[in-house]
Amino acid sequence: MSLQRLRQILEDYRLGGIDQETVLDLLTKLPYEDLEFARVDHHRGLRRGFPEVIFGETKPAGQIVEIMRAMQAWQSDILVTRVEPAKADDVASLLPGVIYHRVARVLVWTHPDNRDGSRSAQDGIIQVICAGSSDIPVAEEAAITAEVMGNRVERFYDVGVAGLHRLLSVWDRLQNGSAYVVVAGMEGALPSVVAGLVARPVIAVPTSVGYGASFGGLAALLGMLTSCSPGIAVVNIDNGFGAGYMASLINQCRDKPSGNRRGCHSSGGGTREEG
Repeated sequence: MSLQRLRQILEDYRLGGIDQETVLDLLTKLPYEDLEFARVDHHRGLRRGFPEVIFGETKPAGQIVEIMRAMQAWQSDILVTRVEPAKADDVASLLPGVIYHRVARVLVWTHPDNRDGSRSAQDGIIQVICAGSSDIPVAEEAAITAEVMGNRVERFYDVGVAGLHRLLSVWDRLQNGSAYVVVAGMEGALPSVVAGLVARPVIAVPTSVGYGASFGGLAALLGMLTSCSPGIAVVNIDNGFGAGYMASLINQCRDKPSGNRRGCHSSGGGTREEG
């Protein structure tokens, strides 16, 4: 639930559009809704600024649909991560309006009130940068997460250190970012380079791309954690969602006083994924 939806309920009651029992029933369900296999956290948008996000990798399509329907009833924008194409087709066949981003493997449902793009009102720009084309799926997960949370996003792909001139060719444009998500596999060097060129926070994402001694992304992870460039935070291997979410928080809070929690939120609502 968003603050906008809560205000609408209270205003409907004030004007006599709904009775007291209806309001009590709605508010009783507000903290969470028990679906037996999941407790949907409807309060997440009020606390964090963005509704709960569904981790779809291990859930059957039927469970994803049921959770999404529960969230739709509270006018939430919905993001489902790690969804394979066949499962996405099953979900989309039951829920009109769902959009599947095949490269990122994410499902998005946007509430009709937000489909005019009015939520993308943040002044800053999140820039998503990836080293090689093999890293694009993780980069797209980050980019789409940030966009769904109401941010403007610019993408710079295939600009890794094996051809550093590719990154330097967009150096001027990189100065426009308010936060950077930098995605790289192999030895994971790109975040260190970017952090040495820009004056805003860099969120480094190691990917599992690479040969044997990369150990499924561990080499990139350790390289990013031991970077000599200050201003880098590192998320887990292949965790584009976590990086996009963190970048959104940075962008939405960058000009807000630290005590103004509500002021840091987009109009829709920050989040952990639903387990």
